[in-house]
Amino acid sequence: MQPGNTTKIALVDDHKLFRKGMLELITGFSGYCVSLEADHGRDLINKLAFVEAPDIVLLDIGMPVMNGFETAAWLQENHPSVKILALTMSNEEDTVLRMIKSGVDGYILKNADPYELRMALEALEANGSYYTGGISEILKKDLVAPANEKLLLTAREVEFLRLACTELPYKSFGPILSISDRLVESTREALFKKLEVSSRTGLVVYAIKKGIFKVTEG
Repeated sequence: MQPGNTTKIALVDDHKLFRKGMLELITGFSGYCVSLEADHGRDLINKLAFVEAPDIVLLDIGMPVMNGFETAAWLQENHPSVKILALTMSNEEDTVLRMIKSGVDGYILKNADPYELRMALEALEANGSYYTGGISEILKKDLVAPANEKLLLTAREVEFLRLACTELPYKSFGPILSISDRLVESTREALFKKLEVSSRTGLVVYAIKKGIFKVTEG
């Protein structure tokens, strides 16, 4: 968040009482405001046709009409600059990995303390992602695919994946890899297509799962 600016938050959850509590909580955070509320993904899409997109979307998973997986994928396709924080009760491995592949940038449980929500919002702005300890453990697991699922990656693509796991912005990749900015973009798009992901988070998850990048403790 830039000094003097207010970060706009959208709440997408079909439980109105929960949204009301979240609205009051976020309103109490200095520098943040709730600019939009929606009952589900389709409701969000309809409202975004008339208002400015928020900076961060707090997104539930189990919603009617259009669930969190579908909504995250739509946001990633249509508003890639918007950060998505999954806010849910589910920490099941399959759900976590599916949401991350759908394009979310962070994952926090609804029973988390208020200070953790504030910390998650700040981390999304500063680092681009946020995961609780339990979610990080899921990402650390060795989920090696069968041999027949292995993909052939070029040396440049492997190095690109390693860099994607750092906090460096994409614009820093070119000088490090000795390639042009345009080639950075084409390499990224090629990896998105090859790995069937739609976000930097998806690249990170793949790199961790395949042992290209090792998550260290501490």
